[in-house]
This record gives sequence, structure tokens and C-alpha cells, in this order.
Amino acid sequence: MHQLTLAEIARGLADKKFSSEELTKVLLARIAQLDPQLNSFISLTEDLALQQAKAADARRAKGENGALLGAPIAHKDLFCTQGIRTSCGSKMLDNFKAPYDATVVAKLAAAGAVTLGKTNMDEFAMGSANESSYYGAVKNPWNLEHVPGGSSGGSAAAVAARLLPAATGTDTGGSIRQPAALTNLTGLKPTYGRVSRWGMIAYASSLDQGGPLARTAEDCAILLQGMAGFDPQDSTSIDEPVPDYSASLNGSLQGLRIGVPKEYFSAGLDSRIAELIHNSVKALEKLGAVVKEISLPNMQHAIPAYYVIAPAEASSNLSRFDGVRFGYRCEDPKNLIDLYKRSRGEGFGPEVQRRIMVGAYALSAGYYDAYYLKAQKIRRLIKNDFMAAFNEVDIILGPTTPNPAWKLGAKNSDPVAAYLEDVYTITANLAGLPGLSMPAGFVDGLPVGVQLLAPYFQEGRLLNVAHQYQQNTDWHTRTPTGF
Repeated sequence: MHQLTLAEIARGLADKKFSSEELTKVLLARIAQLDPQLNSFISLTEDLALQQAKAADARRAKGENGALLGAPIAHKDLFCTQGIRTSCGSKMLDNFKAPYDATVVAKLAAAGAVTLGKTNMDEFAMGSANESSYYGAVKNPWNLEHVPGGSSGGSAAAVAARLLPAATGTDTGGSIRQPAALTNLTGLKPTYGRVSRWGMIAYASSLDQGGPLARTAEDCAILLQGMAGFDPQDSTSIDEPVPDYSASLNGSLQGLRIGVPKEYFSAGLDSRIAELIHNSVKALEKLGAVVKEISLPNMQHAIPAYYVIAPAEASSNLSRFDGVRFGYRCEDPKNLIDLYKRSRGEGFGPEVQRRIMVGAYALSAGYYDAYYLKAQKIRRLIKNDFMAAFNEVDIILGPTTPNPAWKLGAKNSDPVAAYLEDVYTITANLAGLPGLSMPAGFVDGLPVGVQLLAPYFQEGRLLNVAHQYQQNTDWHTRTPTGF
């Protein structure tokens, strides 16, 4: 059962081949057996899962149907879940039980999805390796000595190891697409505003976006269908109709214009990954796509701009964690200032502290214009590059990451080296565009992803291209040894 995709689970439940309760018990036992190797979960919710599974079976018995009804999933541990610890991978929120459900959690629960637990993540979603979590690093199921990517590394490792068919993630600078690439999954970052951020603990509010992680584009379409939609509680949510993502999966790629930016193939890209990307291009050309070289001239400025804007927003968002209202509080504070200093100093890990300091500096008087304002101007130039490119092509294709998964601890002493792993993904967040990573092959036994970007609200186009590619390749079907 653990090898079934979301789509296969939906068909199996509809045909009464098994019940949601049976499937849930199988997967919970599998998590208990295998997750100690991976550390992909922070909290398991066995009682809730079995309760939801029984309720889903009862709904099906009454004739109700639905792709997510009775399907087991997990949530990245920054989606608030009522009465369940929502830690954000941090000591700061280790004791926090959310008093409400995030909109994404509520929508998926209403659709009948079964929540198996909350997955591990980089602390406050800050990281590309899932090594900054207060609960320890997550291991990559393809090689337990390597990172799974971050910050949604727990969700990615759990799905890749077949502990469950799909999970939610969030993407601020590549945190869905990058771990998807490093663990052989399909991961989708929707258009900014497509999925509600209400109840999703913020890192950088103008960049964060929730999305699905699964093994196939078909499964991502099913999960995104349940997540997407306007939410009046989220002021950045966009009131745009949600199409039927599954309905467009089988469209022909004949005449599809694919742009390949020349800037993607610089010296920083592993030549073996470059070869796999070119192979993906050839596979899509065989399906009728037309490929042309394009240019994104301001891409070179993306990392410096992102690492000013994101920490600036983080320093503001994380100021609420002060030891007063909720979360970690230091023992025996001498006064209010001591309470603030020690609660934050003891509650936040080094990477979070680093980014708060960078952000506070960028926003400080005398530096705001030189750093933050300039970064926002560069952000606009990057968006303009994409708008010009999409006048010529329908989607943009390139690598998701410059390298395969690196060894645990290999970049801990050099944070900038880890930041550079986001070079291909952060532009989509800066521009607010939808992006998808899909499996494209292996280098030294480690998975490699190819990234697709599309104009605003064209998630259906990305899923269509990825699905057609997956009908003609088998990379996405490979399973890590031992899982």
C-alpha cells in the first residue's frame, strides 16, 4: 500500500479495495519503523489520523467521493493545527499548541484528507538543508549521509521514503522545489496569493507560499486543488477562480514554446546536471515542444536582493516572539529587557539569529535606502525580465539546483555556500511566479530536478508539462533502496 500514489489511493478507496483506516494504520506503522533513520517527523498525530480516517470511510459509505477523501498526508510544521504542537522547527515554539487551524489545514481536512503528523523543517523555514531544526537534521532517504534540502526537508524525505503519498510544504526561496529536486519528487510553488497564508507562520511575508510535494504531477494537481482558493482572512490572497488542475494534465504539448535562459548554464552549474537538463529538453521536444534560448539578464542580482529582502521581513515577523505572550520564555528574568534578550537568545538558533541581525541592519536608519530599497528595485527588474521572456515563450525551463544533495554538515561553516544553492529558485519568489520541480535523473546515485516556471496563475500549464514528461520517462518512479 505504501507504494500507491494519491491518484491510486483515490481509485482504491472508491473501488473499496481497502479502507482509509486500513491504509492509515499501515502508514503509521511504517513511519514508526522507518522514520528513526530519517527524522522527517516532529509530531505524529495517530489519534487524529485514525479519527479522520474513520470519518472519511463513513462519508464514502454514504456515497460521497473525492480525490482527497481518506487520503493520508502530513503538514509541514509551520501550518497551525488546532490543539497540536506547531513548532516551526524551533525551540521558541516547542511548547506552542495552535488554538486554530490554518486555512490550508482546514481546507484539506474538509476535503477528507487524513493528517498523519507534522514534518520536520529548517527553523522558521530558514535553510536549504534541513539542518537548522531544533529537532535535529533530516536525512535524505537516497543517501542517509546527505541532506534532503530545505526548508521543507521533512515533508520531502517522508514522501520520498514512501512513508506517505504527499505532504504540504512552503516555498520562500525554493523550499518546496529544492528538496523535491534533491529527493526525486515533484514539488510545486504556486503563484503568490494562490494558496492562503493564514495560519502559516511567516518567514518573509511577500515571498512565502504554500504548495504540494508528491511523487507525480498528477498527485500535485490533486493536492493543490484542495489547497488553492481565495481566503478573505488573508489580505494577500487573490480572488481568482481555481481551475480543475487534473482536467488539463493530458493536454498536448504540440507547439508549446519553452525558453531556456542562457544565464542558467554558468560555471556554477554541475556539468552532469546540465547534461540531464538538456536531455529533458530533448524529451519535451519529442512531445512537440519548441525550444529557444532566452535571457534573464538580472538573474545575477537575485541572491543579494533576496538575502536583503527575506531577512528584513523575517526580522519584522519574528519580533513577536518576545517571551511575553506565547512560546519560549527564559527562566527568572531580572527585568523586561533581560526577558526579551534571553528568551530570544535562548529560543532562536544561530541561523535564525543571523538572518534577524542581517534584516535589522538592512532596515536600520541610514542603511534602508542603500540596501532594502535597492533590493526592492532589483526585484522589480527581475520581474520585468520574466514578463519580457513570457512574451516570447510559454514556460521557462532550467535546473532546480546547481548541485546534487551535499553531505550533512558540509556547508555548516559557510552559510553563503548554502545560500548559493537557491540561485535558480529564488527568482520565482521575488517575481511571485509559479514554479515546479520534477525528477530528471541521477548524479552519483543522487536525484536531480528540472525546474519549470510559468506566467501568473498558470499552475495548470506546469502540471500539464510535468505530467506529459512523466508519461514518457520513469525517473519519478524510482524508489530509494531500503524504503
